[in-house]
Amino acid sequence: MENWKFAFSSILSHKMRSFLTMLGIIIGVAAVVIIMGLGDAMKKSVSDSFTGDQKQVRLYYKEKGEEDDPYAAFFGEGVAEKPVQIEWLEQLVAAIPGIDSYFVTNSANGKISYRKKSLDNAMISGVSQNYFAVKNYDIVEGRQFQKGDYSHFSRIIMIDTIMSDQLFGKKHYKQALNKILTVGDKDYLVIGVFKASSNSAGINGLAVMTNTQVAQEFQTDEVGQIFVHVNDVTESQTLGKLAGKELTKLSQVRNGEYVVADNGAILKDINRQFGIMTTVIGAIAGISLLVGGIGVMNIMLVSVTERTREIGLRKALGATRRNILTQFLIEAVVLTILGGFLGLLLAFVAVGSLGAAMKLPGATVSLDVAFIAITFSACIGIIFGLLPANKASQLDPIEALRYE
Repeated sequence: MENWKFAFSSILSHKMRSFLTMLGIIIGVAAVVIIMGLGDAMKKSVSDSFTGDQKQVRLYYKEKGEEDDPYAAFFGEGVAEKPVQIEWLEQLVAAIPGIDSYFVTNSANGKISYRKKSLDNAMISGVSQNYFAVKNYDIVEGRQFQKGDYSHFSRIIMIDTIMSDQLFGKKHYKQALNKILTVGDKDYLVIGVFKASSNSAGINGLAVMTNTQVAQEFQTDEVGQIFVHVNDVTESQTLGKLAGKELTKLSQVRNGEYVVADNGAILKDINRQFGIMTTVIGAIAGISLLVGGIGVMNIMLVSVTERTREIGLRKALGATRRNILTQFLIEAVVLTILGGFLGLLLAFVAVGSLGAAMKLPGATVSLDVAFIAITFSACIGIIFGLLPANKASQLDPIEALRYE
């Protein structure tokens, strides 16, 4: 206990020097913890965006002999010999108990403008009529698409709350209704605003048109992606495979088949890649901890020189080499632990702020990471404090008392 008192007394008597000594540890701990916290939040966000609502299963076309690619279920749009007909999907739903509905989408990117405000390369999704019913989006203002909008190729558009905020002001959703947006070089009437999903793709939000209109305006297929909706989430993979086989039979394709992807393989790959990335970046940031440790060692060596007479006096009064070694080692550990706690506090604030700015609701510092950070700080203190402490313990008491 006496050694702890000596350590705190020495640190408090040189406040500015102690703080500057701890600065490297503070920055190092904060950098590593921030990277770990944001890395875990990003991994969870990406995983959620890939898995989404497990009741919605995407079917995609795969040619015979083509290797399985789990990401194809999200990005792939294999081209079959025959375009998918809506009638086939209606027959599919009727044929398989447990699948109650479907929707199809196609997509494009374009510049969306309102007066002097514009969003470059905005995401535009074309959707079938039952899209909003299956996705269960909350219509904040206005209405969703109706049957006549598809057959009449109406130039109407819906936008999510993220896009509305950027074009019409924060939460001014009613003001967005009946306004004219320019998409490319054509004008569209805003008929509705829907609440953006938690894993909304793109920082500019999402604009939605009928899939027939997107096909006409952007020269793409009416059916780009196919989703079936299952009643029981535990049957997603089983019913998805049945739906793929049924669609393959109905479409009578010969060179391939419709299949679903294994989400488990995707999540495993995502977790592995994020783990590698977080570890590498965290290791690079951890270099600052080593720099901080060298700073602690340097200041402790200076402290030993300054307190040579004190060490000699303590030895003359009966302090053993072990007592002196322990005293200076504890002082180094206290410095690094205090620096670790301050770095951890800084990381808590930074992760919360950056998480909010990056729209990562799960961004936080876990207790495991906090414990590891403090433990590592203490280890830095022991490793880099050992040389100065050993030097202090080996001082000859007579020579130390003569030191000026």
